[in-house]
Amino acid sequence: MNNWLSRRTLGAALGVIALFGAAPVSQAAQVRLLNVSYDPTRELYTHYNELFAAKYKAETGDIVTIEQSHAGSGKQARSVIDGLNADVVTLALGWDITAIERAGLIAPGWQKKLPNGAAPYTSTIAFLVRKGNPKGIKDWKDLFKPGVQVITANPKTSGGARWVYLALWGALAKANTHDFSTAKGQAEAVAAGAAAKDFPAFRNAEVQAQVADLFNNHVPVLDAGARGSTVSFAQKQLGDVLLNWENELWLAQEEFGADKFDIVYPPVSILTEPPVAVVDKVVDQRGTRAVAEAYLKGLYTPEAQNLAGELHYRPRSLEALKKYSAQLPNIPFFTIDETFGGWEKAQTTFFADGGTFDQIYKPAK
Repeated sequence: MNNWLSRRTLGAALGVIALFGAAPVSQAAQVRLLNVSYDPTRELYTHYNELFAAKYKAETGDIVTIEQSHAGSGKQARSVIDGLNADVVTLALGWDITAIERAGLIAPGWQKKLPNGAAPYTSTIAFLVRKGNPKGIKDWKDLFKPGVQVITANPKTSGGARWVYLALWGALAKANTHDFSTAKGQAEAVAAGAAAKDFPAFRNAEVQAQVADLFNNHVPVLDAGARGSTVSFAQKQLGDVLLNWENELWLAQEEFGADKFDIVYPPVSILTEPPVAVVDKVVDQRGTRAVAEAYLKGLYTPEAQNLAGELHYRPRSLEALKKYSAQLPNIPFFTIDETFGGWEKAQTTFFADGGTFDQIYKPAK
């Protein structure tokens, strides 16, 4: 990650220490947390962990060490269910945390314990193309041009890829969109999602045929996670367009050179909301609840919201979002609640064993 960001994060941390003061090290407790997260958030949490640890030490005198685990979101949820002792999970989509809840590790109602449905930032799905956009890819329909190869991850293992799948489906189905750059637009979207009773996108046979065509005829490889698909496109030089989280697209430019790639925002896309939760069973066993809860609440502070914007995630804070609007342009978004009835319905219909994805995807033998 860029040195300027490391210096900026460290400077902010030192400023916190100067402001609050620090208790003597001899009195400090040593606390260790494990944050089990999805593929693309390595950089975000590396910097946030420094910020949080410095602030927590300044306020309490305790020394917190945060360990990170990253992989495809679905795989990470499965690992926690199978015994990986995460204090907190910061995953790509609500269903993965619901799966951990249903395994008895997270108490019901976790979405209401933090603002915005426990999603401290948002993102969306956009396109990364070769420099100059030689295939002229500007809209979802352009992905179907003859000869165009599309790189994305596997929706069975990657949360980002499930968002890609829903973004494609919803855009082709002409889902209703909202303006999320204003409080009014956000409130209208939430109300529309809560009021939605019928979801015609599920019954759109034409869209299903188009999605089947894309995955069977335009997608040469399905990586296990979102970061793997970025590597396939940017480093291995596979494909003509990458469909991924927008922060991954910006990272590819920063890591491999802005002279090699262009970021293309389609006319509409989906609002992605990666949520966070304390793993109640683990923190109660380990005695880390207070630190774990403070760690997640800290994601909503101005410092953390600003850090999210710097790293190309969309802050919940409208002030921070406006600050980074040049890098995170406002486009109309549709939501999973209004278009698909929420994650449980979408997961069961599209991604569960025997669901629509299994029905339409016929991998080459």
